[in-house]
Amino acid sequence: MRIGIDCRFYSSKFTGIGRYTFELVRNLLEIDQKNEYVLFFNEPEYSLFYPFCAHRNFKNCKGILVNAGHYSFREQTVFLKKLYEAKLDLVHFTHFNAPILYRQPCVVTIHDLTPSFFPGKKFNKWQYKLGYNLILSSIIKRSKKIIAVSQNTEKDILKIFPKAADKISVIYESVAEEFLRKPKHPVDLKSKYNLKQDFILYTGVWRDHKNVVGLIKAFAKLKHNANLDGQLVITGKNDPFYPEVKKTVKDLNLSQEVIFTGLVPEEDLISLYHQCQIYVFPSFYEGFGLPVLEAFAVNKPLVCSNISSLPEIAGQSNAEFFDPYNIDDMADKIFKVWNDENLQKKLILNGQKRLQDFSWEKMAQETLAIYLNVFSHH
Repeated sequence: MRIGIDCRFYSSKFTGIGRYTFELVRNLLEIDQKNEYVLFFNEPEYSLFYPFCAHRNFKNCKGILVNAGHYSFREQTVFLKKLYEAKLDLVHFTHFNAPILYRQPCVVTIHDLTPSFFPGKKFNKWQYKLGYNLILSSIIKRSKKIIAVSQNTEKDILKIFPKAADKISVIYESVAEEFLRKPKHPVDLKSKYNLKQDFILYTGVWRDHKNVVGLIKAFAKLKHNANLDGQLVITGKNDPFYPEVKKTVKDLNLSQEVIFTGLVPEEDLISLYHQCQIYVFPSFYEGFGLPVLEAFAVNKPLVCSNISSLPEIAGQSNAEFFDPYNIDDMADKIFKVWNDENLQKKLILNGQKRLQDFSWEKMAQETLAIYLNVFSHH
């Protein structure tokens, strides 16, 4: 079988879809020497792939450069042409952005439907909505199989596309192996990021559905009412679409207590995870929620939103859950875990056990089974 994989998101960095694509390709090539893989890249990932292939001694794959951005004209023309030229038995789109005119057997992974349920300011323009809805509905209808990364994502797909029920399989993601190893050279975070105390960590973008403002307000309650002896560290680039994040910190007089690191190098991110006191995940909406597993991997207690995919991925007794729409509840749960060493130990132990349920190799095996199923029925 000649299998194409859309690797335009491919990245070993700790981004959801990029990491998913990287681990999918790496693990498929390690477990499957029978089938041939044709991988479609943008730069610079195309140039990075061949040294990686040679290092791993993978022989049954080749890369094709498309340089077609998502939602671009080239995606619908150049990428389409390259797909047909490759004469594939099956193509796997690792995100729903696919050429609308491609009519050969395909599989798609849906990570989340954030633009449908939490469009936010960034995605509110009618042109974006029109393009998004057209591309999404087209690939859902054309795909032979749909991979959802959680039962919650499956449920969201079925809210919009109830006829897709027979095509959906849930296949879980896992955690980057870098999180499972202690850093050889821990970064001196205190001097680099002006950290003076133990700290609570949040990592990620600042978009509406991430509820970063809610977290800052909960932290303010803890500083002002409960005299919490710690800082809040927020990673991610300063997003001009969401000025209210920094404005909230200023308005609540927390400029010395809330540390914005900006985008951090990967070694810094892992060191932040390892050195934080607790990890807080306040989202209103997630497709999977990789930071849940990242917190488990570095043996940190998780305080977490109780909606969307997060209870499913974390497991009920492995995190301290709160209602993300209730600032008092969030503050109470953070304070409870912060001050209770026995509870911290229990959550860490439970998180370690829960982590065993997730594996990139298992994800690749289950995905390969879907390819074989589609091919045998075509």
